[in-house]
Amino acid sequence: MVVTLLIIFALRINGVEGEGLQYNFYDKSCPQLDDIVRTTLQPIFLTDPTSPAALLRLMFHDCQVQGCDASILVDPVEGIGLSEMKSAKNFGIRKREVISIVKAMVEVACPKQVSCADILVLAAREAVAMSGGPQIKVPLGRRDSSTAPSYQLADSSIPPATTGVDQMLRLFTTKGMTIEESVAIMGSHTLGITHCLNILDRLYKSEGGEARGLMDPRFEAFLRLICPKGCLTTSNISFVLNDPTTLMFDNRYYMNAMGGRGVLTIDAEMALDHRTAQIVEHFAADQDDFFHAFSTAFVKLSSTGVLIGDQGVIRNKCNVID
Repeated sequence: MVVTLLIIFALRINGVEGEGLQYNFYDKSCPQLDDIVRTTLQPIFLTDPTSPAALLRLMFHDCQVQGCDASILVDPVEGIGLSEMKSAKNFGIRKREVISIVKAMVEVACPKQVSCADILVLAAREAVAMSGGPQIKVPLGRRDSSTAPSYQLADSSIPPATTGVDQMLRLFTTKGMTIEESVAIMGSHTLGITHCLNILDRLYKSEGGEARGLMDPRFEAFLRLICPKGCLTTSNISFVLNDPTTLMFDNRYYMNAMGGRGVLTIDAEMALDHRTAQIVEHFAADQDDFFHAFSTAFVKLSSTGVLIGDQGVIRNKCNVID
């Protein structure tokens, strides 16, 4: 309750509610929305425990390209050019169809009321909670994009796997996050996997042949074994787990970073940089503080570049622009 109240207070100060997103947006038009989303996702998560990580990543990538507008869900249309999903930065994106399943269930109860953008944010919120993470209260009222961005925009908007602390802080501070929140939102890496494609440069092309950033030599040897030179980088089967508790949303990510077992460059650099190292150490020791900072960061990220009011549309189907 304390975390929720602090988030609401911070958002009111920053004007998110005043810009059109509200915590009670669907109280009259679709009061059962939260229950529908949760009950639809539960069997999906039980059947495939990797789904939460996929949905969290799906929301993150959507919000990076022209804001949180569900544009990433739109299927390519023949003759119109390459869509957002054709971006190399979206390699490995999965579970877009899950949002369509949830949308179909919502439409039965509340036809033409709830946007795909809001459903995607709620699904990511549930992904965190059902994996053992914080229960985050998010403001709603987003609208869906009426156009699909090109793959070029996605290529230029989504940060590369080689992103370091400087780039990370620039990216998230433009979304209103503090340094602590920026470090916290990176904690989403506690779920899921990293494809070998995204770490080969770090393992084999850095100066002196050593992985960039602090890395335990045994861990580096392990990564080289799983991701050797010339491995099938275009395949979804070439990957490493982000941490030993890859299905649980916890603070193990920060413990790994402190121990030189960060998979990506940013994971390793945050434990060394003077601006972020103490925060990483604190989150490694205090999961509750990590959960609180992640919650406020999640709300800020999911409120980025949103369409509200008469902007955009409410799609009938998430994968098709009406």
